[in-house]
Amino acid sequence: MEQTDFGIADSTKIQTFSREELIEKYQIVSDELARAISEIYELRNLKITDEQLRFILEEQLGELRHDLFGASSERYKKPEKTKAPSEPKPRVKKPSERYPNIPVKEQIVTMDPAPNCQACGKGMTDSGMTEDSEQLTVIPKKYEIQLIKRVKYRCTCQACILTAPVPPRIIEGSSYSDEMIVDVVLSKYCDLIPIERYVQMAARGGLVDLPPHSLIELTHAFADFVSPVYSLIKQEVMQARVLNADETPHRMLEGSEKKSWYLWGFSTPRLCFLECHDTRSGDVASDILLKSNCEVLVTDVFSGYGKAIKITNQSRLNEQRVLIKNGNCNAHARRYFFKPRLQYKEANYYLEHYHQIYQLNVDAKGKSHAEVLEVRSQMKIHFEEMKKKAFEEFPMYPNKNKYRKALSYFLENYEGLTLFLGDPEVPIDNNAQERLLRSHVVGRKTWYGTHSERGALTAAILFSIVETCKLNRVNPREYFQNLVEDLLLTNKPCTPKDFKDLRQS
Repeated sequence: MEQTDFGIADSTKIQTFSREELIEKYQIVSDELARAISEIYELRNLKITDEQLRFILEEQLGELRHDLFGASSERYKKPEKTKAPSEPKPRVKKPSERYPNIPVKEQIVTMDPAPNCQACGKGMTDSGMTEDSEQLTVIPKKYEIQLIKRVKYRCTCQACILTAPVPPRIIEGSSYSDEMIVDVVLSKYCDLIPIERYVQMAARGGLVDLPPHSLIELTHAFADFVSPVYSLIKQEVMQARVLNADETPHRMLEGSEKKSWYLWGFSTPRLCFLECHDTRSGDVASDILLKSNCEVLVTDVFSGYGKAIKITNQSRLNEQRVLIKNGNCNAHARRYFFKPRLQYKEANYYLEHYHQIYQLNVDAKGKSHAEVLEVRSQMKIHFEEMKKKAFEEFPMYPNKNKYRKALSYFLENYEGLTLFLGDPEVPIDNNAQERLLRSHVVGRKTWYGTHSERGALTAAILFSIVETCKLNRVNPREYFQNLVEDLLLTNKPCTPKDFKDLRQS
């Protein structure tokens, strides 16, 4: 039974007692009260202090409360420690729902002094609750001087002094840290920022008079440092069964007799290998193909690739190896019909068929080889109808006519354009390889070209690694950080493809 004041039970509880129980409890209270009065008179005769009297009375009252309202069980229960007033729980930093990988920095907004209640006017206290809102912010790039102090050790004999060794670095003795070198490299070859612009951006950030030529030398040194990965990418590309190939102009500003160079690209769905040469001759492609295991080369209709395939196949005949087939790019064939479509409405027939073909190609993505071949069997019907129509229309148009040129391109390269229909590993076009050269094409519009053959090699090495990162959806900054650590520790480096596979395993 709960108690609201000494000796008086809760009225709602008293109503539940029977008449006998009430008489019994009344008798107990009456006896205890009589005993208490008797002891009070005795205590007065003992001449004790008021404080002692209060203590005795409190003991007796406590016993009386327990008899009336305490538990009947004599089981001992260890008394609980009185808890000190707890401080408000620290607020837990939760990741952002929209940007879960971005660290969260809390800013707590308080009111000083604390406000008064608008209802009763009393002072208010922290409830432990907050109303949260997120703001995406940016911390401007900060430049610092890293002062390296290597401790010197001496002996009491005064005959020897030893200095702590220098930690391994990308460029020994350089005045630029490894982090600075990687930032410069990725700013140019990933973000396509020219070195001169990088210097101007650094000046706006407080770093004035940064020498651009020194930063260019950093890119060359870094390319040499990561060249083992470049070699690994080349080796893996050479082992591929299906290769895409393309080339694009590269201007040599100085340092070579030839000004017109070319960046050659060979790729697979997960690897990109680039080389820079002073020629567009098919000998460049044949040097690659002769050492490769390629069985299908997907290209545009550039005669240099035809020459390279012919040379390679002659060599393979002698070695009794599988001959290389040439798959042609359907995006080029479609483009030939797209250009004259306004003057020649007949071109829309082929554009409609190509629209259906590419729609089927989208539907086939992510499916098994058997399912891909099944979808491509539906494409074959469109190609056969286009071929039949092209044969009928071809004689109707004069030579050097744009529409006739489109028909001629389609008919002459029909075998290469339809090679992918019977091989699920062969892509429908060469767009993937052309995209891998886009960064170089955009970059040359801002830095125009390279000033030396070494610069051309640097561009080939660094673009190869960065574009391979993109193919595997790997953050180049994370990959380069890991790569630098492996190379400095003399561990076997891994390509971006292997880096992605290791993280997923």
